[in-house]
Amino acid sequence: MRMMSDSTIPIKNILVTGMSGLIGGISGRDLAERGYTVSALNRQDVSGFPTTRADITDLDAIRPAFEGIDCVVHMAAYLGPSDAMQLSVNIEGTYNVYEAAKDAGVKRFIFGSSGATQMGYEREEPVLSMVEARYDDIPDPPGRVYPDSPARPDRMYGVAKSAGELMGRYYSEVHGMSVICIKIGRVTAENEPADARSAAVYLSHRDAAQIVRRCVEAPADVRYEIVFGVSDNKTRFRDLEHTAKVVGYVPEDGAEW
Repeated sequence: MRMMSDSTIPIKNILVTGMSGLIGGISGRDLAERGYTVSALNRQDVSGFPTTRADITDLDAIRPAFEGIDCVVHMAAYLGPSDAMQLSVNIEGTYNVYEAAKDAGVKRFIFGSSGATQMGYEREEPVLSMVEARYDDIPDPPGRVYPDSPARPDRMYGVAKSAGELMGRYYSEVHGMSVICIKIGRVTAENEPADARSAAVYLSHRDAAQIVRRCVEAPADVRYEIVFGVSDNKTRFRDLEHTAKVVGYVPEDGAEW
C-alpha cells in the first residue's frame, strides 16, 4: 500500500462492486496485491476475497458490505440492451451504492463510468475519421473529446452512466464524499482491440489497474472529478491532459489498427 501523507485520504479497506467482472477483477486484484484490504459486493462469490452476496438493486441487502469501508470502487453494471434494466441496475442500483456508502461514512467513491456517455461525438468529424482509422483524413491536430465535454449518449447505457456521474457530483457537494468518475475505455478479455473503433478507445489491463489505483490514491483535495481511462492509442481522441493533472495517470500501453 502506498505510504500516506497529510495530503492523501487514509485508505485501507476497499470495497469493489462487480468484482467478478473483467474490470472489477483487474482493479480489485491489483489493489489487493499492493497491500489494500479488498472485499467484494457481488451476486456470486469472488474467489479469494470476502464477498457480500447481494444485488445492488436491494439497498438493505447491500448495506453490510460497506461497514468499515474507506473507499468504494463501483464497477457493477448491466451492459445489455434492456432499458428497464438500465433504469433498475445502472441508475437505481448506482443510487443504492452511493447511498449505502454515504451512510457508512465512506471517504472516497470511484465510479466506473463509460465513454458511452459521449459516443455521439464519434458519428461526426473530426472524431469519425479516428474511430474508422482513416489516417489520411485525420486532421492535424487531431480531434479531441474532453472529460467535461457535454454528454452525448447514443443509448440508454450512456444515459444511465451520465446519471451516475451527476449523482457523484451530488454526493460530493451535498454529502462531502470525494468522488472520481472514470469514463472507462474498451477493455477486452484478450487484452487487445478487436476493430478500429476499439483501437481508438482501447484500455489495456495494466492501464485499467493503474487508472483505478491512481484514483484511489488521488490527493485529498480532489473532491469531484471526471477523468478518462484510456491507453495512449494511435487514434486516441479522448484527451488525457486533465486526467494526468488530477490523478497523475500516464498510460503505459497503446494500440493501433
